[in-house]
Amino acid sequence: MKKSILIAVTLLTLAMGADAQRIKGSDTSLPLSQKEAEEYMKANTGKTVSVTGGGSGVGISALLAGTTDIAQSSRKIKFDEKQKLQEAGKTANEVIIAYDALAVVVNPANKVVNLTREQLEGIFTGKITNWKQVGGDDLAIVPYSRETSSGTYEFFKEHVMKNKNYKSGIMSMPATGAIIQSVSQTKGAIGYVGLAYLNNSVKAVKVSYNKGKTYTEPSVANAKNKTYPIVRPLYYYYESKSKSKVQSFIDYILSDKGQQIVTEVGFITIK
Repeated sequence: MKKSILIAVTLLTLAMGADAQRIKGSDTSLPLSQKEAEEYMKANTGKTVSVTGGGSGVGISALLAGTTDIAQSSRKIKFDEKQKLQEAGKTANEVIIAYDALAVVVNPANKVVNLTREQLEGIFTGKITNWKQVGGDDLAIVPYSRETSSGTYEFFKEHVMKNKNYKSGIMSMPATGAIIQSVSQTKGAIGYVGLAYLNNSVKAVKVSYNKGKTYTEPSVANAKNKTYPIVRPLYYYYESKSKSKVQSFIDYILSDKGQQIVTEVGFITIK
């Protein structure tokens, strides 16, 4: 019985072969990669693309372990991650597939509509603890963050908090959807999510990077015209030896059709 199961698994693996691709990593990129994979498989009968999340760091670790063909990441690969790949005899190729605007969200009942970068830094480092300090009600601020394996966590810390540490005991969420849910259910909550995740259960605030002179709302249009300040590239990383295996799918994403899907899902095209 065990032998027949082993044979069946082996045959299934062989059947999948070079036509099966695995993508893992960034939770932000998940809805985009899923939609791209769905449309790619419709257009390429016999091709299989599986997509899972877990965070940018998880995807890059999977690339190192050989358990994914493509690591999707919402941050650039780190120096130590590159080193580990090199030590394992691997070289990672980098492709930017789209751009994403990072939206700061609060509960819809919150009357605060504008925040400066400095105020956001104060909130997420724990220096600002009550909404009345930023023009809101006398209500405790409950900040939500992504967990440390997330590229969004890293990007927000670097570009919004200017590499200051998050407040001790901050609520860390395993996925973007969990931040949306938590903020929608907690009156004093604040969090940050990729633009494609925005819905009516939360309210996006306008952000200022010039100390309150101008505030800009997160949108595809504002990201494209560069008036919204919190924009980042979304990456695919793959081992150079696997180029022939993954090239067809990557070419599809970078094509006019693939970039049309980028817009439809709520991200910003590379052109």
